[in-house]
Parts: sequence; C-alpha cells; structure tokens
Amino acid sequence: MTLRDALGRLNETGFGVLFHVDASGRFLQTVTDGDVRRLLIAGRTLDSPIDDVRDSPSITAPDGLGGEAALALMDRHSIDQLPLLDEDGQVAGLYLRRDLAARIFLSAPHMSGDEMDFVREAFESNWIAPLGPNVDAFEREVAAVTGVASAAALSSGTAAIHLALILLGVGRGDRVICSSLTFAASANPILYQAAEPIFVDAEDGSWNMCPIALERALDQCRREGHMPKAVIIVDLYGQPADYDRLLPICDRYAVPVIEDAAESLGSSLRGRSCGSFGRIGIFSFNGNKIITTSGGGMLVADDPAITAHARKLATQAREDVPWYEHVELGFNYRMSNVLAGIGRGQIARLEERVAARRAVFERYREALADVESLVWMPEFEGSRSNRWLTTATLADGLNPGDLIAELARLDIEARHVWKPMHMQPIFAGCRYVTAGGNRDVAADIFARGLCLPSGSNMTATQVDRVAEALRAAIARANLAHRVA
Repeated sequence: MTLRDALGRLNETGFGVLFHVDASGRFLQTVTDGDVRRLLIAGRTLDSPIDDVRDSPSITAPDGLGGEAALALMDRHSIDQLPLLDEDGQVAGLYLRRDLAARIFLSAPHMSGDEMDFVREAFESNWIAPLGPNVDAFEREVAAVTGVASAAALSSGTAAIHLALILLGVGRGDRVICSSLTFAASANPILYQAAEPIFVDAEDGSWNMCPIALERALDQCRREGHMPKAVIIVDLYGQPADYDRLLPICDRYAVPVIEDAAESLGSSLRGRSCGSFGRIGIFSFNGNKIITTSGGGMLVADDPAITAHARKLATQAREDVPWYEHVELGFNYRMSNVLAGIGRGQIARLEERVAARRAVFERYREALADVESLVWMPEFEGSRSNRWLTTATLADGLNPGDLIAELARLDIEARHVWKPMHMQPIFAGCRYVTAGGNRDVAADIFARGLCLPSGSNMTATQVDRVAEALRAAIARANLAHRVA
C-alpha cells in the first residue's frame, strides 16, 4: 500500500488508525495520519510505500483485555488506539479511547451524510419555509415504507396525535382510552381537547396495552352509556402491540384506533408495518428516535381525505380561496422543507438503523446472558421490534435508580422506563383499568425497568463497555442486598 492509499483508507474508515500487517496477516505496527505526514515532510511522496513507516514498536494488548484495563494502558502510554492481538499475532479487535472514555448517550442522532444533499437543495432553491418539495417527497417516502396510502408531515409526533383526535371528532367531555405505560405526549393531547382520558394497563407479553383490560374498559363505558371516541394504542420502545387481539375488540365496540408508533418506525407485526394498524397512525422524528428530522412527526392514514384535512388544520386551517379565510380552528403544525430534507436522507437508511439497533440488543443479550437479574423486554411471536431502546426489568431487590446513578458516574446514560400515566400527578383522578386482580403490570414494569444506551451509531466496544459496567453494578447491588 502507498501513502496515498493509506490516507484514502484512513479517511474512509474514520478510525484514525490503520494496521500494517505482513503477507500472512501478522500485525507489524499501527499507522496514523501523523505517521504519513511525517514521511511526507521527510521527503517521501504519496506514491512511497507504507513500509517506510518504521517508528518505535506499537503498543498492543492480548485479545480479551477488559475495557478498564485497556483505558489504563492507553493512559499510561498516551495513545488513543489499542490493537488487540490473538495468539497468532493477528489483529482480533481495536479499542478506541473515544469508545472507552467519551460519554455514551441513551440514543444519539445518527447522521449518514446524505442528509446534506437534500438540505443543500432546499437552500439553493431558497425553499426554507414550511412546505416544499422535500416535504412532499418525505411524505411519499414514509407512506411507502409503512405501507399506507398517504402521510402528512408535521412539527412533532405530539402534533400528529392532537390532529388525529380532532379528525376523529374528539372534543370537550368526550372519552379517549389510552395506554398507561407510555410517554406523556401520548396522553397530553387528550387534555388539549378538554376530553377525559381513561388509562389501560399493560401486559407482560408485550409491555403494551392489555387486551383483557381494554375489553373491561370498553365494557364499562358501554354500560355507562358513554363510549370513547378513540383508543390510543402505543407501540412501546419499538415493540408492536398485540393487534391480532386488540383490533377485534375495538371493532366490536366500533371505536377507532389511533396507533402511536412514535418509537416504532421500522417495526412490524406479521410483516405489516407499525403505523398502519389504526384508522390513523403517528410517528415521531425527535432527535433521539430511530430516524430524526431534529424535531418533527408524521400522521399517516389509508384514507387520503384524513391526511388532506390534517395538512389543512396544520396550516392554520386556511380555506382554499384567494384570501385568508378560516372556518375551522387551525394550528401551526407543518414541517419545514429544510427539516424534511434531513428526514429524506434518514428514511433511506431506515433498515440499516433497525438492523444496527437490533444488533446492539443482541450484543447486550449475549454479553449478559448469565446475569439472571435481567429480563429483557419481550418480542412475542410474529412481531419484530426495531429495538429503539434496549430495555429490561430487574429482579426483586434491585433498584434501577441505583444502577442508573452508578452508570452515570462512568459517563453512561441510562434511564428509568416511562412512568405510567395513571401515576402522573397531572392525571390524578383519571380512571385506570387493569385486567383484574391485584397486579398493576405497568406500575411493576416502571418500578423494575431499565433503559440502556441503544444508538444505531454505538460501536461494539461501547456496547461491551456498558455491559461490563452494568454487570459490575448488578453484582455489587446483589452483594449489598444479600448482606442487608
């Protein structure tokens, strides 16, 4: 390899280091861009062979060295990369300081680089305001990916739920059933409409809405003569709800479904995409989602009249006349052409992002397979989660807050699972329906649940670092529990 080739490979990989090996693949030394620059300054040309690099022997370590020991070794020698060699002297892996020392976020944005092409197009055409070619194309692309007829790009997933409720006729005094184990954005729009939320418990098999509890809630409403205008079913953390059981119940009571798939773009149930199960589906493109537009959302439906009306309401409900005339209450909920450009670059990589997050989950599961204190969020037969976040529940006696604090001290961001809506002060007094008996599944999952870093741009070393830290934290917590 020439110095020119080496520079090209360094730029291509982004790791900042190459491994110089002999014909049999045995490691000789590391090569950095600094090494190449020094040779050029010394009079070599870009066509000189890489063999001219002959610095002092590179620092290496045996394969299997733990992350903490590797970081200590890098600190001792003031290096940022550490090759790991197997018994034959061949490279088996690489530790990077940025993976071992930098903060690991729960779900960082993952840019591909393609986004800038669409953003640049928006700038060059001076189409910066809401609406525009990128918005139109992004709507078509999301609809195609999710298998629905039409889509309306909006400013947030919350805005999409709000408009969905309006489109289904929800107003003051109406009832809306909603999953309890979810983020507040699923339920807040019910209050925007001065409607009454009725929360429904989760089930162990999916962490999503329990069909038995849903039927009980609908039956209660029927006996009271006050049926809900809609049911909001959430696909939590990327896991589809059990629509094979939920939808027939809603159909029997003739109540339409809003599918909150904010966290579940790219997930599916029996080959059908999340977001396509309800009368209306919604997605979020917040910065931590599987794809992002910085901030944004999408409302999808098989009925184009629904999305057309959503676009109108999202653009201040302006009537189609030559002047500004308004018959309905409208909102400023449309997505900008610039942000839609980011989304177009992201949606093209959706399957890659899903595969990456599922790989993160599998690596955690394999690395921690012998830790009996962890029970991973289930993925029931026929469902495929995008594993937006890797989540688990802990054995009795372990406090997720203690583990989260211990990981934070190591610059690793972990979180509790969502606190159920029926436990939130803002929804105090709202009805909450379980499957019966004394067990509150949603509250139990919240009390024992833990979310781990899950970004699609995490490296294997970063996942191993989190797993190693979590294993140690659980071991210490279990020891303290036994002593107590």
